[in-house]
Amino acid sequence: MTAAALETALAGEHAAIFAYGVIGARLDQARTGDARAAEAAHRSRRDALLLRLTAIGATPPPAQPAYALPFPVTNQPSALRLAVQVEERTAAVWRAALRETTGADRRLALDALTDCAVRATRWRRAAGIKPPIVAFPGAPA
Repeated sequence: MTAAALETALAGEHAAIFAYGVIGARLDQARTGDARAAEAAHRSRRDALLLRLTAIGATPPPAQPAYALPFPVTNQPSALRLAVQVEERTAAVWRAALRETTGADRRLALDALTDCAVRATRWRRAAGIKPPIVAFPGAPA
């Protein structure tokens, strides 16, 4: 079960990395650094997952060449909305992984969920979404 949960989390991280390329292209200079930092965090977690899955003998799923976005990203407000959605979706994947993991893998899932929740809050604030904090990050709305 752990391998399947981590493979699903890896697929979520691949999608997040793709989305941040689109997000960063539509943000002003004041926010592009935030997008770069977010993408770097997702890349770091992706790399850790690749190593972990290989170590347990699983075959990590490859990234897709492209991912469908939930809506057109044409300006900064839509880029901010997408950033919120990316972090919420990635948090949901990691929340699901908590049920299936133990030990160091569970710590990875919890740290990732927390990281996504904090970043989603920052993006909600930047987008002017109220309230900026959700009670149960990664839980279905």
